[in-house]
Amino acid sequence: MSTPLHLGAAFEQTRQRHGETTALLYPESGERVSYDELGAMAGGLAAALAARGVGPGSLVALFHDKSPRAYAAMLACLKLGAAYTYLDPASPWPRLQRILQTCQPAWVISAFEPTPCAAELAADGHRVLALHGLELPAEAAPAPRFCATTPAYVMFTSGSTGQPKGAVMSHANVSWFIAWAQARFAITAEDVMSNVNPMYFDNSVFDFYVALYSGATLVPFSAEQVRDPRRLVRLTNAARCTVWFSVPSMLVYLLTTRALGPEDLPAVTRIVFGGEGFPKRRLRELFALYGQRAALENVYGPTECTCICSAHRVSEQDLADDQALAPLGWLADTFEHEILPLDEADPDTGELLLRGPQVGLGYYNDPERSALALVQNPRHQRHADIGYRTGDLVHRDARGWLHFRGRADFQIKHMGYRIELEEIEAALAAIAGVDEAAVVYQRLGDGLGQIVAFIASRVASKAANDHATEVQHQLAARLPPYMLPRRVLMLDVLPKNANGKIDRPALADSLGPAGIA
Repeated sequence: MSTPLHLGAAFEQTRQRHGETTALLYPESGERVSYDELGAMAGGLAAALAARGVGPGSLVALFHDKSPRAYAAMLACLKLGAAYTYLDPASPWPRLQRILQTCQPAWVISAFEPTPCAAELAADGHRVLALHGLELPAEAAPAPRFCATTPAYVMFTSGSTGQPKGAVMSHANVSWFIAWAQARFAITAEDVMSNVNPMYFDNSVFDFYVALYSGATLVPFSAEQVRDPRRLVRLTNAARCTVWFSVPSMLVYLLTTRALGPEDLPAVTRIVFGGEGFPKRRLRELFALYGQRAALENVYGPTECTCICSAHRVSEQDLADDQALAPLGWLADTFEHEILPLDEADPDTGELLLRGPQVGLGYYNDPERSALALVQNPRHQRHADIGYRTGDLVHRDARGWLHFRGRADFQIKHMGYRIELEEIEAALAAIAGVDEAAVVYQRLGDGLGQIVAFIASRVASKAANDHATEVQHQLAARLPPYMLPRRVLMLDVLPKNANGKIDRPALADSLGPAGIA
């Protein structure tokens, strides 16, 4: 079988090999969609889009509800050489409007009935195609010519300026990622992979592409199902999922609510997590439940580099130090890296620069930010050798393993000291009774500021003040005085953003206009 030139052709090869295999499984309703059925649906949608002028160079915005037609719409775009981007139906219209102004989609496709923000979309002149009730042409779509460097998708993330930025990934970027992930996690057609991640969050790239380009079964979970921890675990059990992937916060939530027990996840053999640090005490709890029968994989990777660029299987040795995060380990063999040192005397600690075929094409319709993020390898000028400046601070140990040390933009200078807020968070997470922790820096004016910690705890509210005092006392035994929070505030739960991560800007805003993350 010939090597496919793009992801549309690659899916057709998967369909030919696994036509009768279940591609999508909805355990609550019992609905199953085979690869043949999904491929036929994608072909009909491709014909419908082509008839509306969509082809190479186009971009389509998609309100994705995890229905079969929504997944088929993604595949239809890949067949046509048109990029797709996701729109979060829960986002406020002004943010969606900024995204749409940046990407100027040929069409907005909605899998929801009714279409979110329909009046606003119409007022701004956007053409909307509703998937619900759409009749699909019987004839096949034309097969346009395009190459593997054509954009496959644009993933919008928050920007430090307040303007969302759209990371562009090509067909080639994703193909390299699929091949690495299949080998690294031993994915086969026998696997059943969870899709708890929202589609507009880049973790979903792993779910969709690795499952549906391996002949595996993908199990989509709706936002309502994900919000109900016991329902989510029950459905995961019923679907016999073999691979789980989520942010650590999701797993911490399931552990905190006691939704997970030793008898749960009976078929899971790989638990993959990434996107943020996993509090070591909670990771040890997860390892105790499943570490003897499932591989726990700590993964790392920026949106701009096709989802994941490293994976480290957690061992008992990794759990010994409460305050250190699990290692990032070795980079995928599709990457090379440079460390841009903060101090030339320590060349193994600094900002991570990633190079290789998974590094994306920059930011959509944003050449200035692209030029800042995608830079020439500073080690030489002999030829073009472009890498992505991640903004992530790492340390390379004697084995060559990378360890996450925080964000360049999460570093503060307080009382003359450079401080990584993540280090304080790790110390908080190691304290008994602390379920979640986040730290922000509140500027008070005149060059002054204070460190403020927020914790979620199961301690009863009447004991909150006593517990906050105890937390500060225990921190004093773990951190130098200049790193101690001036205030420790207790909440029932910490707020989360749309991707399930702790919403630090919201916590900072709760302190008043002086609070910043």
